[in-house]
Amino acid sequence: MISRRQILKGGALLAAGSFMPGWARRVLADEGPGSRKVLVFLFLRGALDGLHAVTPIGEPRFAELRPQLALDPRELLPLEPGFALHPSLAPLMPFWKEGSLALVHAVGSPDPTRSHFDAQDYLELGTPGVKGTPDGWLARALRNPEPRSPLDAVAVSPRLPRALQGAPEALAFASLDQLRLHPPGARKALESMYGREPDEPVAASGREAFAALDLLERKLPIKPAVEYPKGPIANSLKQLAQLIKAEVGLRVGCADAGGWDTHAAQPGQLGSNLRQLGEALSAFRRDLDKRAGDVVLVAATEFGRTVRQNGANGTDHGHASVAFVLGGGVRGGRIHGRWPGLADDQLYEGRDLAVTTDLRSVLAAVAEKQLGANDLSRLFPGFSGVPLEGLML
Repeated sequence: MISRRQILKGGALLAAGSFMPGWARRVLADEGPGSRKVLVFLFLRGALDGLHAVTPIGEPRFAELRPQLALDPRELLPLEPGFALHPSLAPLMPFWKEGSLALVHAVGSPDPTRSHFDAQDYLELGTPGVKGTPDGWLARALRNPEPRSPLDAVAVSPRLPRALQGAPEALAFASLDQLRLHPPGARKALESMYGREPDEPVAASGREAFAALDLLERKLPIKPAVEYPKGPIANSLKQLAQLIKAEVGLRVGCADAGGWDTHAAQPGQLGSNLRQLGEALSAFRRDLDKRAGDVVLVAATEFGRTVRQNGANGTDHGHASVAFVLGGGVRGGRIHGRWPGLADDQLYEGRDLAVTTDLRSVLAAVAEKQLGANDLSRLFPGFSGVPLEGLML
């Protein structure tokens, strides 16, 4: 016999709480606006080496500090004077040239931690150095007067990320298949469970939820307009693109990409990860088609890597890194932020690329443009900076 717990665990939506009559009713009424601006946040967990992804070829010390890691400048893809892109990110060059891809170098958190766990929490909460913040920065960004959609915010993840904690109706799912009840007999059994007491609120909620799922199922089977590469990054972005193109009112999408902690044998691992990232971002952008102008994706990491390579042909936990900003309304084709330099007296604690742009400035600029989140004190409590000037058109 199928238990209610097994059914919910096996195939139902994972929500901030549980099935909610409010969003079910709005789906049924189809009240949520379709085409609207969307912010996608791709968390590159593990600390991406921004110096390897976007190399400062204008720094003569770089090859000296990384004798085995630094690529021959002739292998790199020129961006602007002094900087070049890793060849594995070649699929992004068309967007750089057309002006829809911007890079922000020497970006990161002002907090000095080198702990992945702490730094990731600080990024998602939007409060560096403070772990007690009750909600995430994206949850706060969604709190504005704009009419809500039943699918305001989703995360392609087994659990709701901290960035969305506190968003009333944010959903998390490992795959779009979780928007359907797949186990044999599950739907019939669950309908029976909810229908035993038809006048109870739980039973009404269950019926509304099933009807909402039926409506979503009619909207969701949208085939990609391009062929996506294999891999978890591409799979997550493909599913977000489906939701965006289904016009279900999505405003925020989240996804994770791990594997960036390159303490040893960095060239092969990082080259492969960057290739997957570049191919996935390219497919996502092209797949959006007519919605591409409404969507901005930010890909960022919790901190960077040491400037000097270590004895295992890798790099250790550092400070500043690079962020990618891709989409409509982005002032692309340029590297934003101030480059601090790699001289000994310019390095953070004598070992790391210094942070000259607070990542919150990048996120604030995009959130203001895409979500209308213009109250910086509410978006990032305690932050005294401003949205990064010139990043968005």
